[in-house]
Amino acid sequence: MAPKKKGGISKTEKERLQREAEEQRQREEEEARLIAEHEENERLERERIEQEKQQILEFKDRERREDELNELRLVLDENHSAVVAWEADCKEKAKWERYMRCDGSPDPSVWPEINSFISLWKEDTEVEIQKVLKKCALSLQLMDELESLLSDDPMPHAAQQYQETLLDLQRLIHFKLNQATEELLKFANTHSDIETGNMQTTVRDNNVTLCLWVNLNKNPRFKGYWFEEAALGFELPKPLTMCDIALRILHTRYDHLSHHSKQAQIQKRRSTIEVNLSATEDSSKAVHDEKMDGEEDEISKQVEEESQLARSESRKKSSVSVSSTKTVRKTSSSKLSEEVDNHLEEIALPESDKNGSIPPPSEHMTESADVHMVDLQQYTPLGGVFYFDVFYLPPQAYVIKGWEIRELSETGLQVFPYPTDPCLVQSGTSVMLDELKSTAISSPVGVTVALPDTVEFLEDPQVARWDPMGQHWRTDCISEINYDKEACSISFQMNAFYAFTLLQETYANMPFQSWELRPLGQDSALFTANQCMLQVEETNNLGHILGSWMSLSELQRAMRKAGINIFVNEYSDKYVSTNLKDPLIEHAVYEQMALMSSAVAFSWSRWNSKCGQEHLVLQAFEQLEAGPVSEKDWSVYLCGAQRNQLLKMKEHDDTFSPELAEGSEFHSTFVHMLRQDMSPESQARVRGSHHLYTDIVQKLLCATRVLTYS
Repeated sequence: MAPKKKGGISKTEKERLQREAEEQRQREEEEARLIAEHEENERLERERIEQEKQQILEFKDRERREDELNELRLVLDENHSAVVAWEADCKEKAKWERYMRCDGSPDPSVWPEINSFISLWKEDTEVEIQKVLKKCALSLQLMDELESLLSDDPMPHAAQQYQETLLDLQRLIHFKLNQATEELLKFANTHSDIETGNMQTTVRDNNVTLCLWVNLNKNPRFKGYWFEEAALGFELPKPLTMCDIALRILHTRYDHLSHHSKQAQIQKRRSTIEVNLSATEDSSKAVHDEKMDGEEDEISKQVEEESQLARSESRKKSSVSVSSTKTVRKTSSSKLSEEVDNHLEEIALPESDKNGSIPPPSEHMTESADVHMVDLQQYTPLGGVFYFDVFYLPPQAYVIKGWEIRELSETGLQVFPYPTDPCLVQSGTSVMLDELKSTAISSPVGVTVALPDTVEFLEDPQVARWDPMGQHWRTDCISEINYDKEACSISFQMNAFYAFTLLQETYANMPFQSWELRPLGQDSALFTANQCMLQVEETNNLGHILGSWMSLSELQRAMRKAGINIFVNEYSDKYVSTNLKDPLIEHAVYEQMALMSSAVAFSWSRWNSKCGQEHLVLQAFEQLEAGPVSEKDWSVYLCGAQRNQLLKMKEHDDTFSPELAEGSEFHSTFVHMLRQDMSPESQARVRGSHHLYTDIVQKLLCATRVLTYS
């Protein structure tokens, strides 16, 4: 037997060491178990305490919920009643002041007066340009009054009467401007320019700029002309340099064309729905005849009922809704009825309603396959309309033995067709018809326009021409567009003479990068909506808006006309990415923000997009002194339909947590949540807020919907 190695461990020693290791492991496991058990007990105790606190807070919230809601409802109702009474009083005063006005202008709300005004002006033979422009200015003022009356939601018969009067005045204004243009052209040869041999003139007022050029010299080397006073110019095609023509650029700072396009697009959408419904009914009957011969009467009746249901629903459905719910009624008698139902629903409902998501803007650019037709929900005409026309030159007077002889014409202004058949062109030279024909087809018309100084273009402007046949704006037949940003002008070419306008995306300012509402004192606040496109302080084109007191509706119109649109409508979410929120919760928060805005500053929160559709997150800070709010002073609030709370987290935390702030409580209204720790001075300022101030702040917030569009 071999001897044991020196230094070896005996079996007994090894067993002892194993027992000690096992005992040590068991002790460690027991200690770990005890620690884990202790920690678990502590966690459960903390949760129990937190749950008890939560239950106590929820119980307190339920106890005072009815009182808080009633108190808020009472304040809102009192403010609303006061605003309604004030508005009614203002309307009565306005009616009385209009009645007592003794300037000779008719009252557009009184049908006999405005009808007499239109009839008398239509029969008036006065065509002197300055007098015509003065009468046009009066008509535009009457149209503004009519639009104000229409905004008050009058009775249907009155609204129809106002609309008809508006159209009559629009047509009459353009007719009178044409008459005045014709009168100027009749005396073109007596006002010819010595240097050029042609006649050119510019007439303007606050609403209209009229530029006329008459081709008296017929210089074949003539290229174009620049109206320095109006900052408008044109390039004449070579075939027209030898023709008896007059060219007019009429710039109206108002737009009497776009509303025709909107009506046409709405009518086209309705017609498309009706046609698709009819086609669906016809196809369903054909399939029914092939596959279900034995049940013709029953299925046809059912299809008709479902079609009528879908048609009525399609009229009621809005093209845009913040949150839409629909119930699809399906019949179980046959697959045919189910397929017809589904197809009718696809016609009646937009994609946003079916999928529950917002489609990309490209899907809504036009309502048809015509990509050149301008979608006036996505684009806004700015700067008015430029009517670019060419006319036959009216007969000119000539003097024989001291007698002025003039050919009288009853036809009025005659449009010179271009491009056209050369045989119809009246020319004073012997230009070869073949040459004229070859050049007339290929020679475009050039235009150069200085951007209107009352409009701020946030991006390169686009150009659209008016299609009188289709009654809409189009972007085809326009080429060689060149935008000079330094000179603030744009030049382009068209294949014919058209009325044109400049376009900008309606929602170029959206979504907002951030927003803030800060109090400046009692019944005074500063609302800031930050966009990436423009800093208003840096522009010189908004002098007619900045520093002017106006109502919210006037402010909206003025800003939209100036190219600065921060207001939303029922189509906005088709073109702007949004944070979908419950509209009732959103509206309630705006109401309460307005009530507190004299003493509380509000700001956007990046966590608003992370908290779901049923909750809103924003920052707030009690502020009595005007000035910016430090980042560390803001508090984060979570608002919902049933509960409002101050959060423990801060805006710049890494993750979102709905944990309640220490020492805070739940409240059923945002107002009571803010008043929880508010100083007596701030509460007094809030109580002293005027009802008109809170009303305008609320309307401003509802018009911009910053909690959804930022």
